[in-house]
Amino acid sequence: MSLTLGKSFDREYKLQLQFLDNFYNIGIFFNKKSSFVLFSIDSEIKNNSTFAKINMFKNLESSKFSETFLELHNYKKNNLDIVNQFHAIKPDYHCDINFVLNETINLAKIELDDRTLYETLTVYGLSLTTYPNEFIFLIAERQNIIRKLNKKVVRTTAVQIATSQSLSLVNEFYDEYKKYKNPKNIYINNNDDIIKL
Repeated sequence: MSLTLGKSFDREYKLQLQFLDNFYNIGIFFNKKSSFVLFSIDSEIKNNSTFAKINMFKNLESSKFSETFLELHNYKKNNLDIVNQFHAIKPDYHCDINFVLNETINLAKIELDDRTLYETLTVYGLSLTTYPNEFIFLIAERQNIIRKLNKKVVRTTAVQIATSQSLSLVNEFYDEYKKYKNPKNIYINNNDDIIKL
């Protein structure tokens, strides 16, 4: 199944990732003058019993995987506008998450005032250590320079391809993370100290 795009998109970056015994051909579409990113996904299915759930996240904060496992960076000032930039895997989860992809493409070199800036497309691929071929979280980060405003805009979009089993594991981690994030207070009888677990 192919995706037909209008004039909004004039660039495409393609990659192929393994999922179970199949491959997914993933296209990342963008415009040289915009920070907007869109995914297309085609599968080379050898076995019809393979079932994957595919979700796209325009806002990474709405993803359970992202909220649980990833540190995101937001920053805004006159010449820089960053929303949900992938910063790192949270330290508590280094053993649970694997990098499967980390690529940056420099699209343009721009001289503004005394600064040299680069327009880029960066793609990160993450997987669960327990289900390496059953879970893919692909992040596309677009850094765009708006020359008229002397401003860099950074936007990030993600697509998740997962089996039911791997999603169950993500949900377990998420539930545990929520308990840890919002601890219950335990009162000790012998004094008024509060211990947070």
